[in-house]
Amino acid sequence: MAQVRYSTEQIIHKLREIEFLISQGASVKVACRQASIADKTYYKWRKSYGGLRLDQAKKFKEIERENVRLKKLLAEAELDKAILKEAASGNF
Repeated sequence: MAQVRYSTEQIIHKLREIEFLISQGASVKVACRQASIADKTYYKWRKSYGGLRLDQAKKFKEIERENVRLKKLLAEAELDKAILKEAASGNF
């Protein structure tokens, strides 16, 4: 079965939809089935995106992308530093 990737906006929309169905008296399992996701996915999404609004979620994703970029830069800098330290010690 093909795996579906949802955007942040779609995830927040589905969470709101499920929360509405739960408030109407449906169980979590039934609400998730109506939203076409697994209840395990609902709990995972709720943990990550629980109280976020759409603009906050966009900012959250933007910060995550920036964090990944900075981690790559740090790894490259550490590698350069290690290479220069080895070259300076004369053990080549």
